[in-house]
Amino acid sequence: MRLIGITGGVATGKSLVARLFGQLGAVVLSADAVACEVTAPHSPAVTRIESEMGERFVRDGALDRAALGAHVFADAEARRHLESIVHPEVLRRLRANIEDLRNRADPPEVVIVEVPLLYEVGMEDWFDEVIVVTAREAEQVRRLRERDGLSEAAALARIGAQMPLAQKRARADHVIANDGDVADLAAQVDAVLGRPAAPVRSCH
Repeated sequence: MRLIGITGGVATGKSLVARLFGQLGAVVLSADAVACEVTAPHSPAVTRIESEMGERFVRDGALDRAALGAHVFADAEARRHLESIVHPEVLRRLRANIEDLRNRADPPEVVIVEVPLLYEVGMEDWFDEVIVVTAREAEQVRRLRERDGLSEAAALARIGAQMPLAQKRARADHVIANDGDVADLAAQVDAVLGRPAAPVRSCH
């Protein structure tokens, strides 16, 4: 089983790259999806967030993700506190999911794990290979403003809160640049898998 981690900067297109691998038959796991499970309404993590970080971030047992996100990206200490609550359980569940796949009688050929903070949380040694997805900063800002309705300043703050892309690129086994169209992106995914470029597939 070939275990590949995908990381990169915010709004560089990590999920799109992961979906392209999935369309080629890889099993795809997402740390963000697991984090959503961990912080489901009335979960132990949400109870801790409400108790330790403030009632204003929880409404009727559910996280106010927009308010919490704005808070932690403006306050590094608050962000570390949130990560200390959520990350251990996310990592535990991801590890269990990976081991379940590895121990199957017929394990998948390729497993992709999308982890935005892969290097930051020390997961590099989990994987046979790590892919870093990059994009120009101006494109990251444009996507964040369009996707999340952020101001330019808020978008730049979110980019600046993560490890610089240059550092991630230097540590990567593969770099996929998401500055072109989907055909270009698909060709780079095919290259990582060591196969000829396949026809472009819809990602919708």
